[in-house]
Amino acid sequence: MNQIAPRGKTDGLYDRVRHLVPEMEWETFVEDIRAIETLKRERNAVILAHNYQTPEIFHCVSDIRGDSLALAREAQNTDADVIVMAGVHFMAETAKMLNPHSTVLIPDLRAGCSLADSITGADVRLLRQRYPGVPVVTYVNTSAEVKAESDICCTSGNAKRVVESLGTDQVIMIPDEYLARNIEAETGIKMITWAGHCEVHERFTPGEIERMRADHPGLVVLAHPECPPEVVAVSDFSGSTAMMDDYVRDHKGGRILLVTECSMSDNLAVRYPQTEFIRPCNMCPHMKRITLANIRQSLENMTHEVTLDPEMASRGRRAVERMLAI
Repeated sequence: MNQIAPRGKTDGLYDRVRHLVPEMEWETFVEDIRAIETLKRERNAVILAHNYQTPEIFHCVSDIRGDSLALAREAQNTDADVIVMAGVHFMAETAKMLNPHSTVLIPDLRAGCSLADSITGADVRLLRQRYPGVPVVTYVNTSAEVKAESDICCTSGNAKRVVESLGTDQVIMIPDEYLARNIEAETGIKMITWAGHCEVHERFTPGEIERMRADHPGLVVLAHPECPPEVVAVSDFSGSTAMMDDYVRDHKGGRILLVTECSMSDNLAVRYPQTEFIRPCNMCPHMKRITLANIRQSLENMTHEVTLDPEMASRGRRAVERMLAI
């Protein structure tokens, strides 16, 4: 590939992230960013970036940004030939389900998820045998195989609405035990749970939250519903990353603690500089496997392509589309 001349730090892109990315670090990103922009045009490609991606990916090369629900919805609407998932593997599988005729790439095959790894399709079939007739609501943080065994999917942003739409007094909600318990507390609907946990959110504790409050007077705490129920109980608000974004947008200023993956605070700080974000930094090791360098390599070499068994993909797509229809 031809050498690409560096882009200056004041070209507009650096202005977006200058208070988060030092100039010296930015210079290491410039060549990859310019190459990615060229490759996107050549490949008719789009980059989908989850809220947990680092700012140089989220704000400088991505085309579609958001939480897993937003990415699932927008993936349906793209006419790109190539979709690059700057996220984790289950998100790439969901994009492929909804865009079977597009080429979907994941820059690093190791970008997994502790929740997705906690359950298999065989586990879901056993749950159905044990609780016949009880609907299965599956969090999108699961493999295509698990989605294919489910009645409907949900995200942390729409889980309450999905569960209530079923009109039952009991639901199998998998695999995130804490999300299920938090939704049970909100709805009063009995949850049959699975012992899956997010390796980022399960580490937060009520004691940590209270210490943060003591150190930062006036702190407002927003907790992700993948956190343990006792953490949600001592927070001021609980919601998905998109709901956190909406909260910060509607309550500009002040001090806010986001009890979630720490890149979320970085990305919101770009849009809401008047808000002071207190950062307890629990990082997702899987999200951080995605870098500008391997996004560039993915587009250059068309790796790594996500493929799904057509019959399984069709069944999984039904569960996702039922969610999107609510």
